[in-house]
Amino acid sequence: MISVFAEATFGSLRRTDQRRWAEVYLRGLLGTAGKKTVRRLAAAVSDRETAFQSLHQFVNASPWDWEPVRRELTRWAEEHTAPRAWVLDDVVLRKRGDHSCGVHRRFSPADGRSVNGQVGTGLFLAGDHGALPVDWALYLPECWTADPARRRRVRIPDGIGHRPAEEQALGLVDALAAHTRLPAVPVVADASSRPGAEAFVRGLARRGHDFVVAVPGHLPLARAATALPGPVRADQGPAVYRAFTTRGRAGRAADRTWITNMPHARTDELLALTRTLGLAREAVRYMESDLGLGDFEGRSFPGWHHHMTLVSAAYAYSRQAATADLPHHLAALPAAA
Repeated sequence: MISVFAEATFGSLRRTDQRRWAEVYLRGLLGTAGKKTVRRLAAAVSDRETAFQSLHQFVNASPWDWEPVRRELTRWAEEHTAPRAWVLDDVVLRKRGDHSCGVHRRFSPADGRSVNGQVGTGLFLAGDHGALPVDWALYLPECWTADPARRRRVRIPDGIGHRPAEEQALGLVDALAAHTRLPAVPVVADASSRPGAEAFVRGLARRGHDFVVAVPGHLPLARAATALPGPVRADQGPAVYRAFTTRGRAGRAADRTWITNMPHARTDELLALTRTLGLAREAVRYMESDLGLGDFEGRSFPGWHHHMTLVSAAYAYSRQAATADLPHHLAALPAAA
């Protein structure tokens, strides 16, 4: 079954060896215990040094395009999850040193302190049974994009520059809107720690998306709720916005202030949408603990995107296997070297 999934997911890869190593990496993520380094994943297939070299080359240096693979993951997720929200969330991947693409120090709300790492924004399709990651963006501070030597060293493509976090998140929404085969569903995001939260909400409104977004407590909500531009409908006039607060559990989560452009939605519907953010974070925790989300040791921009794509595929397959109640060892059988 995993071979069928891999064939469909990685069918866009042009070369047979690329498709084979994609499946090897996928099986390794699913079946290798402990840290998911490239060397450990390769060792699950063969103890020969050539296996490590080939797998390392595939992830870090092979010029395969991750975008068609992610579009296939999107198609698969839409078929296996009835999406009721597109969820955006940031993930901090801790790193030592300053050589990995995009690494920098920043405040982590989850840790309550500054940490050194990469910041990825994930886009998830969330349904009743969980959230599936289908796209990623890596935040690149200007200290990376404006330094030609750094750009060359980690192979940042010429067309990639610094984008504020809110613009990067909106870019993920635009890409999904362009390729989805289903009607759009509300966008859910936590922008409560972003300085560009208001710009992010404005961007969603200009694009005509329904949304439920957590915003900073200091955001001028009275102004935002009346002045944010929204789609104008011939029979209704400008959209109206609504703010509400959810209470966090003592010692576990802080209160959150949300803004939505769905003022007529029932309260239980809005609360259900806010909970999809938790589904995305559950997916991230599983990918971190069981699928090696933060274990990638490569430093390049393409390598990061390759790894995140492969981990997302492994997560999608693991959810399918869990739903089908397949024995886990069937997902872990290594491909022949």
